[in-house]
Amino acid sequence: MREFIVEADGGSRGNPGPAGYGAVVIDAATGETLAETAEYIGVATNNVAEYRGLLAGLKAARALDPTARIRVRMDSKLVVEQMSGRWKIKHPDMKPLAREAAAVFPPSQVTYEWIPREQNKHADRLANEAMDAGKRGERWSPSTSTADLSARTPAPAAPEPTGPPGDAAAGAARARAALAGGRGATSPADPEVGGAGEPGGIGEPGGTAAAGDADVRAARNVASVPADVDVRAARNVASASADADVRAARNVASVPADLGTPATFVLLRHGETPLTPQKRFSGSGGSDPALSDVGRRQAELVGAALAVRGTIQAVVSSPLARCRETAGIVAARLGIEVSLEEGLRETDFGAWEGLTFGEVRERHPEDMNAWLADPEAEPTGGGESFAAVARRVAATRDKLLAAYAGRTVLLVSHVTPIKTLVRLALDAPPQSLFRMELSAASVSAVAYYADGNASVRLLNDTSHLR
Repeated sequence: MREFIVEADGGSRGNPGPAGYGAVVIDAATGETLAETAEYIGVATNNVAEYRGLLAGLKAARALDPTARIRVRMDSKLVVEQMSGRWKIKHPDMKPLAREAAAVFPPSQVTYEWIPREQNKHADRLANEAMDAGKRGERWSPSTSTADLSARTPAPAAPEPTGPPGDAAAGAARARAALAGGRGATSPADPEVGGAGEPGGIGEPGGTAAAGDADVRAARNVASVPADVDVRAARNVASASADADVRAARNVASVPADLGTPATFVLLRHGETPLTPQKRFSGSGGSDPALSDVGRRQAELVGAALAVRGTIQAVVSSPLARCRETAGIVAARLGIEVSLEEGLRETDFGAWEGLTFGEVRERHPEDMNAWLADPEAEPTGGGESFAAVARRVAATRDKLLAAYAGRTVLLVSHVTPIKTLVRLALDAPPQSLFRMELSAASVSAVAYYADGNASVRLLNDTSHLR
């Protein structure tokens, strides 16, 4: 279950007077800001504005994941104690707001924690931005907000790491150990669980270890996030109560304070095509199918979810039709132009294009066995090997990092390029491609730091499709 931190605040210049609220949703495991919201609400009291901020923050968190566990942190003792059930709510203006806030999530999913005002800077600045906008007769806009940047504080002193910051080799070793200790590894050559690509195992390459996907999620949560997460995570963990999420504490245990803002690649696999449910190889050398109706709907849902987060600053897409169409739908929702990048295209599967895994196994068994066992082996007919794709993707990664330093970029691509970016970030072996689940229209994310290290922050998130 995902865990979000909701920080909320509200204020009134006069009490009652011109009032506004602000709220931010933060990923508890990484410290990443997922959503910001703020609004000028006219004349109201401080307490009403604080409740409005709480309600807005809870709704923003629910839009991201209604099943998430929520930790609300506010500097309003009144709101925290009343929502925790320890103080009675007497004011008639606050009773309906409290009831509405309590109904956003089941009570068992939400806890409340009081924090000093100094630790609630982000939400406080959002509330003040909203009041300033109201004074000008304008609406608060996330595109002009600087609350996130101005609320950051230096990271606390950290213990000495056991290796270099964000040691990718160590992270990969821990991931492999976690996987080995799970339900049991499956052979990458097993056509039922380790074949090439689309959900269930075939369509595009790389494989779906269906029997191991829970282990992959567990490994991602526990072991595969290197220590060089951004400074906000350190702030969040440092100010949390004693029962703060242990995973988050481990993630920030050796945060260096001087790496700056990472370049973050949000990796979106294209939506479903007619070939996806048929589990056919669909690469660069095939029919170049467009999205199906299902795929277009998936792209619309992705666009809506990313618009709520408001963090994407550029969109780059594979030139293949299914990616261009997915990127176009999402970018239109975000109000961003799409750039094409040849290096993000899918593998060329040669003579296997359009065939199912079983058909390839029947027609070209020796070539298939070699391809599954050796990253340098090519598909029948002169397609691309996994090694060739890795070289292409690595060069593309470096090119995009130079072009988008410090920015958050949506890369719309395919199974193999996305899995390869994750594999390279973890410094994992080529065989790890067969141990990753990557569904149509899923979102993954990798952050790249100035010291050359990377942090895998998300893998195969499909919550926006539910």
